[in-house]
Amino acid sequence: MPSDLPRRDPVQVADAEALALARRLMSLDHAALAWTDPDTGTPGISRIAFARDPEAGMLTLVSGLAPHFRALRDRPDCALMLGEVGDRGDPLTHPRLMIRARAAFVAPSDPGRPALRDRWLERNPKARIYIDLPDFAFVRLTPHSALLNGGFARAFHVAPGDL
Repeated sequence: MPSDLPRRDPVQVADAEALALARRLMSLDHAALAWTDPDTGTPGISRIAFARDPEAGMLTLVSGLAPHFRALRDRPDCALMLGEVGDRGDPLTHPRLMIRARAAFVAPSDPGRPALRDRWLERNPKARIYIDLPDFAFVRLTPHSALLNGGFARAFHVAPGDL
């Protein structure tokens, strides 16, 4: 028999411990990026280099050859998954952070781009071989919601400002 009572949200508001875990996950140097194919409307997913830049916020560097380059230009709503699965055990017990975001390309003429480039290379020195190729672009990822799964029965809403 259906209940007329409103369903209680099982996801909690993030406490200090959850926020610390979310910030730790945001220190990873890679993420999975979900995007929508502009031609078919079907979802796609890519592994990306990821950084939480002190000036620019959440960021990635994308090649024009990657399918998500055009997808983010045409349909900037996307999602990120940050987390790593350990060597063994149930992968669903490992912490992960899902962030819904909006992508915005950094123009080559943006006055902040040279400093952004330098900070990127500090974290990713191997990017020196391709960062200045004309088809590469920085993309800011502005969060609008986030969900932290800290393991079994430990789910938290994280406000964008807490990221």
